Amino acid sequence: MSTLKITSFQSYLFWENIDKNLQNLGLRLNSIREKTDLIVLPEMFNTGFSMNPSEFAEEMGGKTMKWMHDQARKFESVITGSLIIKESDKYYNRLIWMRPDGSHEQYDKRHLFGMGEEDKHYTAGTQKLFVELKGWKICPAICYDLRFPVWLRNKNEEYDLLLIVANWPERRSLHWRSLIPARAIENQAFVVAVNRVGHDGNEVFHSGDSMCIDPNGKVVYYKPNDEDLYTFTIHKNDLTETRRNLPFLRDADSFDINL
Repeated sequence: MSTLKITSFQSYLFWENIDKNLQNLGLRLNSIREKTDLIVLPEMFNTGFSMNPSEFAEEMGGKTMKWMHDQARKFESVITGSLIIKESDKYYNRLIWMRPDGSHEQYDKRHLFGMGEEDKHYTAGTQKLFVELKGWKICPAICYDLRFPVWLRNKNEEYDLLLIVANWPERRSLHWRSLIPARAIENQAFVVAVNRVGHDGNEVFHSGDSMCIDPNGKVVYYKPNDEDLYTFTIHKNDLTETRRNLPFLRDADSFDINL
């Protein structure tokens, strides 16, 4: 039986203040008292959902990447979340999958939030990311990606866990709370979704509602409203049993995405 221990950090973020966020996040992570395999931070965890990339973007060798490596090494676990990255004169909302040895993978947000003019400031990604941890196949995604089931479709059991990091506002929390279980059930996978809490610099309120949903739609973890650092365990046999008893994925439509 393979298990995966995940620490979700539903955190308050200080608006466009990289140093303060990294300091606060580091202090709060120090309260982790048990061994964990994966630490998940929200979208743009070092700035909040900023549309000022020219002021707050870092390059891949910047201090936030170094901070992530330090945390991964300290806790001997993978740490992930997204930040603003500048590369080849373009800006990306980029998720980093940082391992303790400093090696890392990256995913650039595919679906940019046009209502918030994210598409006017950032360049969209074109490639999915699949990573492996302790025998689990994981597909990371970012916030608005959640609304696009074709992009997240689990073709040929490509992943066991769909991971979403977000800055999702409270005024659309019903959508968030509805779409996450839908993605879990339709893809027969665990979904872990980590949001932020509190007001951002535009006075947009975020209620958190971070959660883990199992392949049958059952709630493993759910936390509204408050900052929360919580560790939980998911079990591979729950996934295997669901797919064996209800083999829906084998009847799924075959398709390709043209980018």
